[in-house]
Amino acid sequence: MASENLETKRWWIAVGAIIIQLCLGTVYAWSVFTKPLMATHGWSLPQVQVAFMICIGVIGIAAAFGGILVDKKGPRFVATIGGLLFGTGTLVAGLGDQLGNIWIIYLGFGLIAGLGNGFGYVTPIATLIRWFPDKRGLVTGLAVMGFGAGAFFMGRIAPDMVNHYQTVDNAGKMIGSGVSTTFFIWGVIFFVLVTGSAQLFKNPPQGWTPQGFAPATSKSVSAAASLNLAEALKTPQWWMLWSMLFLNVSAGLGLLSRLSPMAQELLSKTIADPAKLAIAGGWVVAISSIFNGLGRLIWAWLSDAIGRRWVFVIMFITQCALYLYLPQIANITIFTIIACYLLACYGGGFATMPAFAADSFGPTYIGRVYGTMLTAWGAAGVAGPLVFAQLKGTQALYVAAGLLAVGFVLAILFKRPTTRDA
Repeated sequence: MASENLETKRWWIAVGAIIIQLCLGTVYAWSVFTKPLMATHGWSLPQVQVAFMICIGVIGIAAAFGGILVDKKGPRFVATIGGLLFGTGTLVAGLGDQLGNIWIIYLGFGLIAGLGNGFGYVTPIATLIRWFPDKRGLVTGLAVMGFGAGAFFMGRIAPDMVNHYQTVDNAGKMIGSGVSTTFFIWGVIFFVLVTGSAQLFKNPPQGWTPQGFAPATSKSVSAAASLNLAEALKTPQWWMLWSMLFLNVSAGLGLLSRLSPMAQELLSKTIADPAKLAIAGGWVVAISSIFNGLGRLIWAWLSDAIGRRWVFVIMFITQCALYLYLPQIANITIFTIIACYLLACYGGGFATMPAFAADSFGPTYIGRVYGTMLTAWGAAGVAGPLVFAQLKGTQALYVAAGLLAVGFVLAILFKRPTTRDA
């Protein structure tokens, strides 16, 4: 009976993890807020993009620290703190827009919400890896699918909310972007959903495994033979996985940071109304974000069958080819299809890497080992959007292709480190 209760409990934890990741993933829809903020306050694109860059950079650092806290304080404590910070940061960002102070947006969306996002992101992954040794790729894929899908809801809903709440003066000039009210509403939603779902989290009993589960030691490192963080950092394989994550995320985040404006540039030939153009661009973000989420599930599930390394080999080489082809695209439908696949690979990297790390270094210290590896996400959060903001469109796409080519080489060369299991 106790075993049946634990079986039920782990699936409820998975549900809570998906809800948390849905909320946290809304940060990926930042591009739908860039034009309203620029139009209202006269800020440049690089100024507005700094908020997104700070947020992603802080997420990586917070995830590393949060991974250590998960191992020490338990997942419920860390996820609850993450929810409180993420909700607060969103509210503060709304205040920044209301006051016309970009530094407050940096503080709220960038620093505070970024901290909360990092704490909240790493906790479900570290917890699910321990509860689901039998479905490691699938269940982490389900969780981070929620993170990718979160941008779909924000990308679809936020433009309508911003347009609904924006205000104009008697001359028809926009004096309030509507972003502040949108952030205030979502901040409260994040408080309730993230902190509420966090209460479901708990580590499994020591030594517990699902009934009938027999680990395949040839494919992964056992709990008893797990490498701690210090041991993992001494292996070249940890740094290879860090680099692979950094390269994949840099390309994907760069595209995400400019996806709505790039789509609007193509659509501007047929749509003249700025409001309709913004909504149409939001639709491209929303549709591609669905595949960001689906890619996380599909690639992670596929990695259970063909192996984590081969998933990365395929993703890197196909993305490289498509980034080289993208500058030639003039049709919005083809552009959207390619964006959907690229974001599916971007999300797939996030979904597959936790299981890749656990297979390579074991599950016992995965909070620290993978949490620290997520500093690659933070570094990529600066590098990717910076490249796409500073370079012209074609140049940025070619740089992204070059990064992915390097990732392909690393994936081809990767071999599991030698451990006590070997």
